[in-house]
Amino acid sequence: MAEVTKLIHKYLRHDKKFPHVWCPGCGNGILLGALIRAIDRTGFEKDDIVLVSGIGCAGRLPVYVDFNTLHTTHGRALTFATGVKLANPRLQVIVIMGDGDAMAIGGNHFIHAARRNLNLTAIIVNNNIYGMTGGQYSPTTPYGALATTAVYRNIEHAFSIAELAVTAGASLVARGTVYHATMLDRLIEQAIRKRGFSVLEVISHCHTQFGRRNKMGGAVDMLRWQKENAVRVEKAAEMSEEEMAGKFTIGVLVDRDLPIYTEEYRKIREAARRRLGAVK
Repeated sequence: MAEVTKLIHKYLRHDKKFPHVWCPGCGNGILLGALIRAIDRTGFEKDDIVLVSGIGCAGRLPVYVDFNTLHTTHGRALTFATGVKLANPRLQVIVIMGDGDAMAIGGNHFIHAARRNLNLTAIIVNNNIYGMTGGQYSPTTPYGALATTAVYRNIEHAFSIAELAVTAGASLVARGTVYHATMLDRLIEQAIRKRGFSVLEVISHCHTQFGRRNKMGGAVDMLRWQKENAVRVEKAAEMSEEEMAGKFTIGVLVDRDLPIYTEEYRKIREAARRRLGAVK
């Protein structure tokens, strides 16, 4: 308990930004705890961290932490983060986005950030819905699910965030859940430490907008669903397609070393300066 209190006073704006706006039982609170525990283990100073977010429930997270923070416009968190990283590559840039924020209006930015392999960390909270703005279906809403903009059922097929990140070229791609909180700590820490563009998809729950509408129960019921349907990557490799039906993998999907954009960009700048010096 003393350690928890220490982290709260060290990393949270506890004296001016609380109570938070999240619904009771929201997975974002679990993510917030995992994030500050992971950052504490990395040893980075608070001034080394820049936490960037867009709009939505997950986008509120930087408001509550005592780092350098940037609350940006909808879908543009990665573009702002790119500018920060290019301006000062020394900073540890972490981007928090929701599934609608990252995959809909921000989808093209996400693909190209992964392709460039920028040296930053993208954490995408996937709760299958637009939670803050009224329960509209998002690019990760399952086929057949209900939403305020799909009152008869959603007829679009969902993006797989992690697999899209792998294909687009991210260096590290992982998936966790807010139920597996200890594992989530480790995945966030690994993503922050990774050199290159690291993506962590966090399966969370929105019992207010998604669970209630789709008769999935409350927060505890939705956490139980995560427990029962998440399969660690190592175990999934030993299971048949039939055994994996309706389930999803958690853990590190890809960990590879690729040229890092900020380092390649620095080489281009140095080459241009040498050439301009020679011309003069």
